[in-house]
Amino acid sequence: MKNKRFIYKSVSVLMLAGIGFGAVSCNNSNLEDVQNTGTFDSDNYFQNEEQSFSGLVATYDMLRKYSGGFENMVTFFNGASDDFYSGGGNSSDGAGIQGFSNYTINPIIMPASYWKDYYQGIAKANLLLDRIPNANMNDQTRKRFIAEAKVLRSLYYFELLRMFKNIPLILKPILVSDDYYHIPQAKPEDVYSQIEGDILSAINDLPLTISSNNKAELGRITQGSARAILGKIYLYDNKKALAATQFEMVNGTPGQTSQYGYHLVASFADLWKIDNKFTTESVLEVMHTNASNADWGFWGSGKDEGNSVNQMVGIISYGVNTQLPNNDAPSIHKGWGFNPATDDLFTFMQGDPRLDATIFNAKALVQQNKITYSAGFKDTGYFLNKYLPRTADESTQPGATELNFRQNYIAIRLADTYLMEAESLNGTGARAQALLDAVRARVGLASVPVSMQAIKDERRRELAGEGHRWFDLVRWGDAPAKLGSRGFTANKNEILPIPFNELANTALKQNPGYN
Repeated sequence: MKNKRFIYKSVSVLMLAGIGFGAVSCNNSNLEDVQNTGTFDSDNYFQNEEQSFSGLVATYDMLRKYSGGFENMVTFFNGASDDFYSGGGNSSDGAGIQGFSNYTINPIIMPASYWKDYYQGIAKANLLLDRIPNANMNDQTRKRFIAEAKVLRSLYYFELLRMFKNIPLILKPILVSDDYYHIPQAKPEDVYSQIEGDILSAINDLPLTISSNNKAELGRITQGSARAILGKIYLYDNKKALAATQFEMVNGTPGQTSQYGYHLVASFADLWKIDNKFTTESVLEVMHTNASNADWGFWGSGKDEGNSVNQMVGIISYGVNTQLPNNDAPSIHKGWGFNPATDDLFTFMQGDPRLDATIFNAKALVQQNKITYSAGFKDTGYFLNKYLPRTADESTQPGATELNFRQNYIAIRLADTYLMEAESLNGTGARAQALLDAVRARVGLASVPVSMQAIKDERRRELAGEGHRWFDLVRWGDAPAKLGSRGFTANKNEILPIPFNELANTALKQNPGYN
């Protein structure tokens, strides 16, 4: 947050950057009347529903931080967990992800985008919330746009809270004339209170559900997804009773269809099929597409819409032995070798029906002379099958093949909310048992007595590689024991260092242990 001009431009320029929700596509043709080509004249925009919707689309855009660009959340937090290594081509392939994986992370190598990008999303939401009350549109639409912006802003603040904890709380547009350098960090409990209250105030103005037939609406926030986000925030804020209440409304009767239409899909493996978008299990889903024709010149800038996790976890120099008769090895796109699974995770998942859908055992195929590949950094021979790119999924559109995979990322899915509710119930009681049983029954596993340890184990198996494990370990207080051998230091590494450039000449103070 060092540069005042940068933050002003970040909320003012390219407000029409498109994201995919179904058929929605935005461009900057509406900006032709703006004379100053260096800035976006927000005072004369947001005058009607169309313009306001453009700003809302741009606010949704930051959801792709989970799985888009090299500095995506999934591979970064996978690499710091006990289930995956950083991987990549070598030990210097991405200083930030390598430093986080071995806990040498510091303010210099901490990728600035994890701070900057979410604040850019917050700035877009703030600008939208400031302008649309006076825009020309019907009140029902206005209320929905405001509600969506509030939920998105709350989600972005939540991600900042659980990464950095000590963050500024900014609820209005920042102008060039503002004393931006002296905005202090807020108390975490104050930020939690703000975002929890914002979502509560927004829920009733959101649609109950969005029909899967309504392609133009898919991906937008609903009452169900807002309650799931709120429940998750309550859980991290240690307000378990409130979390359980929200999750119960989302989940309904375990194993059945909830009031919002959510239902566990029949086949766990089907969740990872590239065309299986917005299933009944999807609560919050990030849309990826090859329609932006992403290329190296703007990769990771917010204009690209491909799923970068696919390329990053792909296997280096993968090849199928065509000389071997009846070789059934899959055809996989060559990738960069990030996030090899640990031997510990592979051993932990033995006998579990989800193993093959989760982990691709390249080691066994090499031993059978079916494939060849080049070992990357920390190679184990086990790769993240949920996001492994198949050659059949390669884009035929213009742009770099590596940057245009279109597998969506499910940020919150029903099995996740089942297990979070069971955790909110402290792993006891008939409902917690039913929730755990439903997750296991979907993959043909018998019931086991519910307990916090059973829930922890189930989350590890069910959600492996989806970017949740590191946060789970920190929330449970298990990170020092599970990650100590990696270099994790208690009372320090539970949060990340604030990037160095954000601190200079500001009121911001570095997080403890990183000075």
